[in-house]
Amino acid sequence: MTVPSPRTFLSSLFHEAVRAADPLTGIRAHLPARPKGRTVVIGAGKGAAQMARALESVWDEPLDGVVVTRYGYGCETQSIEIIEAAHPVPDAAGLAASRRLVEAVKDLTPDDLVIALICGGGSALLPAPPEGLTLDDEIALNEMLLASGAPISAMNVVRKHLSTIKGGRLAAATKARVVSLVVSDIPGDNPAHVASGPTVPDGSTRQDALEIVRQYGLKLPQAALDHLASPKADAPGPDDPIFAAHTHHIIASAGVSLEAAAALAGSQGITPVILSDSIEGESRDVALVHAAIAREVLGHNRPFEKPVVILSGGETTVTLRAKGGRGGRNGEFALAAALAIDGHDVHLLAADTDGIDGSEDNAGAFADGSTVKRLRAQGLDPRRLLDGNDSYSGFQAIGDLFETGPTGTNVNDFRAILIR
Repeated sequence: MTVPSPRTFLSSLFHEAVRAADPLTGIRAHLPARPKGRTVVIGAGKGAAQMARALESVWDEPLDGVVVTRYGYGCETQSIEIIEAAHPVPDAAGLAASRRLVEAVKDLTPDDLVIALICGGGSALLPAPPEGLTLDDEIALNEMLLASGAPISAMNVVRKHLSTIKGGRLAAATKARVVSLVVSDIPGDNPAHVASGPTVPDGSTRQDALEIVRQYGLKLPQAALDHLASPKADAPGPDDPIFAAHTHHIIASAGVSLEAAAALAGSQGITPVILSDSIEGESRDVALVHAAIAREVLGHNRPFEKPVVILSGGETTVTLRAKGGRGGRNGEFALAAALAIDGHDVHLLAADTDGIDGSEDNAGAFADGSTVKRLRAQGLDPRRLLDGNDSYSGFQAIGDLFETGPTGTNVNDFRAILIR
């Protein structure tokens, strides 16, 4: 089987995965019953504005509300206000947005309905430090967590116990019925972990948060440590009566998106294999495992026969080893994989389904058996780039960045490796 353009093929799989995560489909399927009173919409995440627009298109009664999204990710809506704030490091606009969301729901009654539109990125977009801590403290916390290499689920346990809005607290602030519609970017699709669960509680404790702080050597401000040692850090649990009438639905996930990409590959005569939709771990290490499988297929037709495209999702992490590097976890994956497939007829794409890999303007990057050679032809040392967490600079120099702009959804990492 000959694929005329591996990059066109890989790009088509990514866009099919994103299409399958369109929030409109999931929202339409999970519309709640209309209330006697008002309908108020709240939300947070990198795809929250698009979720709000989708809800407005299928809700046939009056509604209003406010959602917060990343700068540049807003869109036009009719009656739901869109606030933009900073991601992945919080700012004052996010702090003000958190207050607005609480204000929007606090005076509602049991006759009212709150529809919460939640997706990945909401943790950083909803800074709400508890008494004794400041926005600067929360910014420092996020920077430490992002550099720690901790999995997203562990990061969010710490975040929700150092917040007045996460860990179900936003839903606990209202007497109205709350229906949460969640686009999951979390391995395992636990809705309480998406955006640190502002409207969906979980059973984690402040002791769990302290253990994560110890395990990853996080040097938190003393005020933060004091708060975690206090009962004030306790979040309401799932069995709290205040959540009795609340419901939640996962309306899009990595698994659904990978299945859609697999179906498209199969229709084009390429056998698809989904390794997992919930892979975690250090990006460069995950890349080495994927590359080893690709080389095994290429050389021995095992464990899969050529032609094949290997698909996987989840959320890897990057432990920062140097300052000044540019790039995210997908760029890091692609660069580490490029070193491991150097000289081999293997093509891959690693990208974030929300359109932004880390803090740069690309979704991810392409890599193949010629990547290392082309980097060196530009006077760049790929190993040094990897050691400096500087994948963006390398892929930018050789024109291998994958740029999509905001996609309006977020079901996390998408990886596709083609062996012809």
